Amino acid sequence: MLSNKKKYIVNGNFGIKAQIQFADQKQEFNKRPTKIGRRSLSRSISQSSTDSYSSAASYTDSSDDETSPRDKQQKNSKGSSDFCVKNIKQAEFGRREIEIAEQEMPALMALRKRAQGEKPLAGAKIVGCTHITAQTAVLMETLGALGAQCRWAACNIYSTLNEVAAALAESGFPVFAWKGESEDDFWWCIDRCVNVEGWQPNMILDDGGDLTHWIYKKYPNMFKKIKGIVEESVTGVHRLYQLSKAGKLCVPAMNVNDSVTKQKFDNLYCCRESILDGLKRTTDMMFGGKQVVVCGYGEVGKGCCAALKAMGSIVYVTEIDPICALQACMDGFRLVKLNEVIRQVDIVITCTGNKNVVTREHLDRMKNSCIVCNMGHSNTEIDVASLRTPELTWERVRSQVDHVIWPDGKRIVLLAEGRLLNLSCSTVPTFVLSITATTQALALIELYNAPEGRYKQDVYLLPKKMDEYVASLHLPTFDAHLTELTDEQAKYLGLNKNGPFKPNYYRY
Repeated sequence: MLSNKKKYIVNGNFGIKAQIQFADQKQEFNKRPTKIGRRSLSRSISQSSTDSYSSAASYTDSSDDETSPRDKQQKNSKGSSDFCVKNIKQAEFGRREIEIAEQEMPALMALRKRAQGEKPLAGAKIVGCTHITAQTAVLMETLGALGAQCRWAACNIYSTLNEVAAALAESGFPVFAWKGESEDDFWWCIDRCVNVEGWQPNMILDDGGDLTHWIYKKYPNMFKKIKGIVEESVTGVHRLYQLSKAGKLCVPAMNVNDSVTKQKFDNLYCCRESILDGLKRTTDMMFGGKQVVVCGYGEVGKGCCAALKAMGSIVYVTEIDPICALQACMDGFRLVKLNEVIRQVDIVITCTGNKNVVTREHLDRMKNSCIVCNMGHSNTEIDVASLRTPELTWERVRSQVDHVIWPDGKRIVLLAEGRLLNLSCSTVPTFVLSITATTQALALIELYNAPEGRYKQDVYLLPKKMDEYVASLHLPTFDAHLTELTDEQAKYLGLNKNGPFKPNYYRY
């Protein structure tokens, strides 16, 4: 049982630095465009997670009216209008989804119960930019129970659950997000979270780095009062390392993505289940006997490959890292270059975190009806922009599914316009997200309560003790019983009986 605020403070002692340069935003987001302009096919040069060449409006539920949420005047039952969601009347349905999610998020609920009396986040003003799902709602309400004030936007224009956003708005959370935002809507929502009179954030919770990027570009003076950044994605962490290396990181940042509890559970187990769900919901395909190439054999790639192999697919892997490549070979997968199999595979899945992994040349050589999708955070892995040319025809099949048709009649099936497949087209396992969300909550508590000087303007990994604590909170769900070291055993191994049990360099 945690009994005082100090027990939330765990020393972290390794930091890594890096550098970044962001492309200047050419679009003037302070000028609100017309309704037509917001839904146009114009494309910004920004390489953020919003890059898209087509209108996102067509991805909204057909049962909803076509009025942009920005043009609606909505209030919750308390009379507040400090939010922008698709339809506040969906709040009751969203609340039911949140209640279901709570049952599969035991660690967050335990943390809420243990710590809400002490309010370790009292005074914290957290601005967040993540996927807005039922699981995120449980995290936000936990942060609120621990004393924090929160304002939230979505990190992906397709992943927001409208009913959940409505439930959060009804509960008093300023949420600015809806499924099917345009690119301009995306940045407008982030700006509404940050630029508000009488309220300034002192903590950032980001997924992908767009929120951090926006504050750096538009409101750099805000960093004078911000205590820290918590980032959970490969893309966002990479941006932070680059900022740090360039000497432009103004505050301490916590790298959640490379924590054991994020990488070994969320990245692996979550993707192992959600890749099949996303493909099934969008294509209704059968996996047995299909030839699949998975680009990248990190934790996400490992999860995707394991799931597809178990379903009877023939799986190929591409890799640049000889260590990951050797792992793929030892796991029974054929290591190839994409050019070697691109004409024969039925499915292409990217999960590298890189850009232009699948180019127009690859797309031209694919077989008829090849399915192309991305499991990485950003939509940079597949060169979708190269498909927006006069000789190719785009045909909407269903929500998040497009046929791109060549002049000779060949077509490929593109899912979610190259954006993150699982959160754009399906859902993800709640229990795994409980692990990540608990890690995020503890990282926020740690940075917010850390005494001045503990963390410098650098990027830090989570302390091992914090990872072990998050894992331990989830074990009761399985009625699992940990073995305890005897005093003699602990002395022999040179360990504290209560952990940490592995050195920092241990790879799991």
